[in-house]
Amino acid sequence: MTSRASSALRKPTKSTQSKSAKTGPSKKAKPAKTSAKKPVSRPAAVKAARGATAKSSARPAKKVAAKSGIGALPEWNLGDLYMGIDAPEIAHDLAKMDSECVAFETDYKGKLAEHVAREDGGEWLAGAVRRYEAIDDLAGRLGSFAGLAHAGDSVDPAISKFYGDISERLTAASTHLLFFPLELNRIDDAVIERAMETPALGHYRPWIEDLRKDKPYQLEDRVEQLFHEKSQTGYSSWNRLFDQTIAGLRFQVGGKELAIEPTLNFLQDRDGAKRKAAAEALAKTFKANERTFALITNTLAKDKDISDRWRGFQDVADSRHLNNRVEREVVDALVASVRAAYPKLSHRYYHLKARWFKKKKLAHWDRNAPLPFAANATIAWPEAKSMVLTAYRGFSPEMADIAQRFFDQSWIDAPVRPGKAPGAFSHPTTPSAHPYVLMNYQGKPRDVMTLAHELGHGVHQVLAARQGALMAPTPLTLAETASVFGEMLTFKRLLSETKDARQRQALLAGKVEDMINTVVRQIAFYSFERAVHTERKNGELTAERLGQIWMSVQTESLGEAIEIKPGYENFWMYIPHFIHSPFYVYAYAFGDCLVNSLYAVYEHAADGFAERYLAMLAAGGTKHYSELLKPFGLDAKDPKFWDGGLSVIAGMIDELERMA
Repeated sequence: MTSRASSALRKPTKSTQSKSAKTGPSKKAKPAKTSAKKPVSRPAAVKAARGATAKSSARPAKKVAAKSGIGALPEWNLGDLYMGIDAPEIAHDLAKMDSECVAFETDYKGKLAEHVAREDGGEWLAGAVRRYEAIDDLAGRLGSFAGLAHAGDSVDPAISKFYGDISERLTAASTHLLFFPLELNRIDDAVIERAMETPALGHYRPWIEDLRKDKPYQLEDRVEQLFHEKSQTGYSSWNRLFDQTIAGLRFQVGGKELAIEPTLNFLQDRDGAKRKAAAEALAKTFKANERTFALITNTLAKDKDISDRWRGFQDVADSRHLNNRVEREVVDALVASVRAAYPKLSHRYYHLKARWFKKKKLAHWDRNAPLPFAANATIAWPEAKSMVLTAYRGFSPEMADIAQRFFDQSWIDAPVRPGKAPGAFSHPTTPSAHPYVLMNYQGKPRDVMTLAHELGHGVHQVLAARQGALMAPTPLTLAETASVFGEMLTFKRLLSETKDARQRQALLAGKVEDMINTVVRQIAFYSFERAVHTERKNGELTAERLGQIWMSVQTESLGEAIEIKPGYENFWMYIPHFIHSPFYVYAYAFGDCLVNSLYAVYEHAADGFAERYLAMLAAGGTKHYSELLKPFGLDAKDPKFWDGGLSVIAGMIDELERMA
């Protein structure tokens, strides 16, 4: 079963903490990532990055000259994983993984129930879990390196072959481990509970209890093996095709041929003509490739439908809810609250923004346009670094010290490069190593917030690593909490230091836009996915039909002040979350609303809040979100909880209206 229990024992797929869809056609673009638990594994958290060129992935960290005003940008050094894709240590570790997986199967397959029932069953099983965890860590290192290398340059043939080969080796080796979580789940509850009274096994109680929640959905062993092995030529291949296709697309803007990331960045340009040209270039290229993206989307939706049907999931998003360890009714309440709030959030804000531009309506390419009165300065990389670290240090010196390591130890890859994955993410790799952050820094204010966001993930991943390979991963809902909290800290610090009234207004408006992109836009994405996956049960959807669904949810969420021009109907094509992590997107809204409530507690809290917050992050995946929120007096199951988080956004719009 593709449970989180066997996280790193899978092929390298995409990171759960990327920001590639956060704002849609704008810079702040994430799936996929993160320290999050998800149905596909932790080397599944691999939408990572550059550094791993054929021979120089571990080269000493260097800074790449960027365009004027930004300064030199750092590239990461993947040498803490491996020195390059041809490093001899990779062959050694692959052979070690193969032998240890076979030995593990020989020593334990078919023996769990009998041995765990014995008097020393707890100690015996604890030893087995420790071996399983060590293999997980090793596989996580291999898979992470392959995924980071591929995300750094997905069009290099040598890297693509390496990525595919590692994926196949991980899949083949981990086939020998499939029996373990399946057999473990068949042990009687009373027997496993008695065994966990042994301290050595009790240490793994959170992991075992988490694993057993998957029990109703696991299949017979040989079916699980078939699903596992066929994934290599199934959804994983379609994911890879999507990545390579997106990376290879080129867009004609102003006489230049651009990759997707700089093209999307033009949608935040001050020049309205450039925004329009970029939007039209995106539309033209997407249109030319619509059949490919429609085929990928249809195939993956059907693949998921088959898996869900065999496992017994009733709703199209239930597998995501299970892996997020969040109840369906909680997500339904969140979605209902956000959709009901569209008029007082996005609709109202975009009317206000149109007035600032002296228009009745804004074209869709102006949705994230800089405000006319906003400062036009490019934010250099050293300044962005200082902004984020200062904000973090004002909250917690420990938090800032951890974030500082990402800069000092070359854990960040910032330049825009052809073939590099778009957007941004933080990938945790594995506890025996450390996280890496990828972003495409271009000096925009949103880039600073993206840096704060991904470093929030990174701090979370560093703190949670102490829980070990099996219990460090965090459900997506809480993983996004850490990142959004990092953004909020940075925003509040910048706001407090900005004295000019107009620039305070621009800063506040930027934050509102970001929150709308995080909450409203992501729930619209979730509505799109639900409609697509539901309708796919009855047959394939044409590109035209997919565009109709997209336009429906976008029109509902954006409101009358945004005029959607021809060509926008195909902008669903580049959102990686739809491909790599179906129904991932609601985690952003969950995290943003939760952080709004959490930050309100912080602003009124006595000493000790920072310590409680870092303890929450350090818990990793060892506690349910409801248990982690108790020390802060928060309950996401309360129907009024989401309204409280949304009211923070509405209050900021109120303030903007007063300023206007």
